[in-house]
Amino acid sequence: MSEELLVKHCSPTLAGMKTGNMFSCFFSNNDDMKKCIRCWNMQLTKKGLRVLPLRFNNDRALIYVYRPAQLKKDLWNNAAEEILLERGYTMKTSEHCIVHLRKRLSECEEFPHEVGLFLGYPPEDVRGFIENKADSCKYTGCWKVYGNVESALKTFEKFKKCTDMYCSRFANGSTIEQLAVAG
Repeated sequence: MSEELLVKHCSPTLAGMKTGNMFSCFFSNNDDMKKCIRCWNMQLTKKGLRVLPLRFNNDRALIYVYRPAQLKKDLWNNAAEEILLERGYTMKTSEHCIVHLRKRLSECEEFPHEVGLFLGYPPEDVRGFIENKADSCKYTGCWKVYGNVESALKTFEKFKKCTDMYCSRFANGSTIEQLAVAG
């Protein structure tokens, strides 16, 4: 996994503006993926970030970059907790929730839509997406908005500016460690 891919897909999380990001990338094998993940964690853990593979199939990995402290806050929001409990999560810890999410990703034919909660999406938008089967949203941006469009638009714009700035800084020589904000 190239650093450029990490910056392109995870800038708002690296900047501390977002709980997490996910992206898919190729690895030649499971061992190469594990080495890469270990390397990223060595650089980013001290900044309050963690990198995990959520799934690995056919040389393609689904990578989750997140801020554990923020995830804990997000998942213990009453609306988020309700959505997760409905889907069989035990809510012991956020780490247990990630383990359950990994299980659902490997077992479910349909992508588990509660994943939005692990990315910091508003619970009302996650609930709306699930209940409406991805239809009838008010707006589509970084996610489908079913709640507050004005707030979402401001967030989308902040994420875009952050990504543009981080990609530019990376292209001009900044390292991942320099770009990652301590949290």
